[in-house]
Amino acid sequence: MIYKVSVIVPVYNVEHYLRKCLDSLINQTLKEIEIIIVNDGSTDNSQIIIDEYYLKYDNVKSIIQKNQGLSEARNTGILNASGEFLAFVDSDDWIDKEMMDEMYNLAKKHSAEIVICSLQNIDNHGKLLKKLPELHQLTEKIDLTQDFMIFGEMSCFACNKIFKRELFENISFPKNMHFEDIATIPRLFLKAKTIAKTNKFYYQYLIRTGSITRNYTIKGIHMFDAIEIVKLDFNKSCYNKNIQDWNKFIIFQGFYCFLAYYAYVKDITSRRQMFSRLKSILKNEKISRKEILFYNRFGKNYLSTLSIKKIVFYILQLIKL
Repeated sequence: MIYKVSVIVPVYNVEHYLRKCLDSLINQTLKEIEIIIVNDGSTDNSQIIIDEYYLKYDNVKSIIQKNQGLSEARNTGILNASGEFLAFVDSDDWIDKEMMDEMYNLAKKHSAEIVICSLQNIDNHGKLLKKLPELHQLTEKIDLTQDFMIFGEMSCFACNKIFKRELFENISFPKNMHFEDIATIPRLFLKAKTIAKTNKFYYQYLIRTGSITRNYTIKGIHMFDAIEIVKLDFNKSCYNKNIQDWNKFIIFQGFYCFLAYYAYVKDITSRRQMFSRLKSILKNEKISRKEILFYNRFGKNYLSTLSIKKIVFYILQLIKL
């Protein structure tokens, strides 16, 4: 079979969630998909579940490798994919059955290299926690050569998109990097000309209730390593004259998103190192406090859309710069 979409599913110790994820892929209305499951060194019963699907369905491919992390699991999937488009689904999440069908059809309709849908956070019981709309204010087709604004305002999720496979030539997810999506997704956009999107909330992102609190560490400094990787590609791209959009990318990812992580880091030495790196990149990129304060995202001042608590936090950090 010639596959329209290859769905890459990295797996690491998710035996309690994996069936729901895989069932959502098997039951897609788009039948010309291959499901590439990469077991990244799981020590639980995940492989037993994977074997069940591999033996039952011809379009399921099973790959086992030693534990190397999410990026390398995805990269292994990319190397083994044959579909026209690639998609990435985390193994504790699931997707609506029409997702791949509509997104592939949108890609063909608009000759788009990337197609985006919206996400929503769901708890273990299927309860909606939060909707995460993506680009609802934009048209179904976005010509990046005419309007590159999206680059400085988008969220860099890998999971709610499909990508033309050729975009990954000479691009892979960086190994052992904390913000691997931010180091990768913008680089794919820099190679694209046309984006399409649907406003439907097709991707269901599981927030595990009762799970161990996320560990916020010095690894947050990887944000700036990711930005430096993207900058190399930006400078070589056909969009390198769009300096204002590049500055907005720095402000959103390097200031607002970075500080949202930094706020939870407890170690004082780590916080000093991280804030020093923030000051350095803003200085090198000649980003002023005024630009940060008046940063607009999709036509609205971003700071004004946040809660009072967050506004106070960000303004205090601005004063310290």
